Amino acid sequence: MTLTDTLDQSASLMLDGLDGLCAKALEAAEDLRQQAILSVAEITRGENGRISAKLVEANQYATHGLAWLATYVEAMRETLNWSRHLKETGKLGELEELMLQAGFSEYLSQIAGGIPMSLGEIIRPADLGVSDEVVAAFLKVKEVARLMDHGYTAAVKGRIAELIAGGMDTDYFGEPGLDETFSMIRDQFRRFANEEVMPFAHEWHLQDELIPMPVVEQMSALGVFGLTVPEEYDGLGLGKMSMCVVSEELSRGYIGVGSLGTRSEIAAELILTGGTDAQKQKWLPAIATGQILPTAVFTEPNTGSDLASLRTRAVRDGDVYKVTGNKTWITHAARADVMTMLVRTNPDEPGYKGLSMFLAEKPHMTEEKDFPAEGMTGGEIEVLGYRGMKEYELGFDNFEVKAENLLGEEEGNGFKQLMQTFESARIQTAARALGVAQNAMELGLRYALDRVQFARPIIEFPRVAGKLAWMAVEIMMARQLTYASARAKDEGRRCDLEAGMAKLLGARVAWSAADNALQIHGGNGFALEYPISRVLCDARILNIFEGAGEIQAQVIARRLLEGTN
Repeated sequence: MTLTDTLDQSASLMLDGLDGLCAKALEAAEDLRQQAILSVAEITRGENGRISAKLVEANQYATHGLAWLATYVEAMRETLNWSRHLKETGKLGELEELMLQAGFSEYLSQIAGGIPMSLGEIIRPADLGVSDEVVAAFLKVKEVARLMDHGYTAAVKGRIAELIAGGMDTDYFGEPGLDETFSMIRDQFRRFANEEVMPFAHEWHLQDELIPMPVVEQMSALGVFGLTVPEEYDGLGLGKMSMCVVSEELSRGYIGVGSLGTRSEIAAELILTGGTDAQKQKWLPAIATGQILPTAVFTEPNTGSDLASLRTRAVRDGDVYKVTGNKTWITHAARADVMTMLVRTNPDEPGYKGLSMFLAEKPHMTEEKDFPAEGMTGGEIEVLGYRGMKEYELGFDNFEVKAENLLGEEEGNGFKQLMQTFESARIQTAARALGVAQNAMELGLRYALDRVQFARPIIEFPRVAGKLAWMAVEIMMARQLTYASARAKDEGRRCDLEAGMAKLLGARVAWSAADNALQIHGGNGFALEYPISRVLCDARILNIFEGAGEIQAQVIARRLLEGTN
């Protein structure tokens, strides 16, 4: 059931094939996006003729909607690139072609009719200042109309569901487009997740337990904590693509396991980009080999995403700094051996300028006490999901940090140093979202195949099949956007825009997949004994941490509008 089967065979445009249709539809979507950028720029331009941060914020529906529109166009572009790569390598099959046309069909339809930023927040062209005439011109492009009308019919949905159901036993839900090396890495970590994580993850969640140390030690032996650390510091010296593949597969097993490497990734990148040679020699080998576990200590109770308002204070006293203040939402804090801690060293410098980053050592938790360090207290925050590392509130009262552990040994660079990690952190979060979404889809698919109602498996009901089909399509689109941002990072290109888009889309895809997979389970999905109940809770955090969806959209929009100044 390809697009060719559903279109008028005499149509001359079919001479271009599906690739040609998608290419011309993408061009039309790019034109509409550019018109939207210009329209939103007009309502956010200040009296000086430049884009105003205040007006960007005041017009959030328009600016954030622009971010979503641009994200859709970028996802379409990378999905088309993916299909072309598969064709060149002889791996483009029926399922992949259907995913391409279905993805284009649905995203084009949403661009024209309304993009869901979240449940209940639908952005339409008029919200972006795009006129009816521009929308009409977009819809009149023959390739756009054909794809919208015929690319994602009920028959196409049914065929995609049939194909992914056939791949259930072989874990084949579409060719991801990886080369041999990355495919081998993917297979290795999928086996590890299948054997060492999935059978136990739900019990860890229900018991609200820390992930067992033997699992952490196995991950260390596999090189998870040193994936991107250079070989000279005992790491594997791989790139962000490897990090993506590993994070996705581990998160498919359990988001807590997939996130264990995040803190090591952040700490290592902070040290690589901002540390002294001595700090690199001291810390990187220990992080890469899992001898020490880091945690990120940035957020405060009243700041959230507003890091410029951080108040936790560090005062120099001889060979140490004494830290006083409070931090919250600190993941894996009790087990951690070192904290990458963002604090204010200069109270006279406003905003970001007075912030510094420290590598603050702390003792490991004991059987008697989670936080046995002098000058440091902590308490657990009970959470819905994402439980395997636990969340904590921390208090500091003249907690001592060695002066030599000031990152870069120069005050005032903390926020700039943290900014250098944002691209990688968001790429990895997008990859974790993919893993959670994939797990949700597989749980929903298995249940739909096994559950019999009215004398047949429920996957035979069109709306069940349709839910599963769209999960498979949109996960693949988000995957290709994430891979593209990782490749850009590995090639040394600026990719904050692409990484932000991957995170923005991936988080929504994970939540949508989990919600629909639970719906497929019906009442059973609401029972704690079914793993999908855990996956739903885990998926919800992805649109909050590493930059809430609203913050992410704001950042993307500002980058898009910069080019109009």
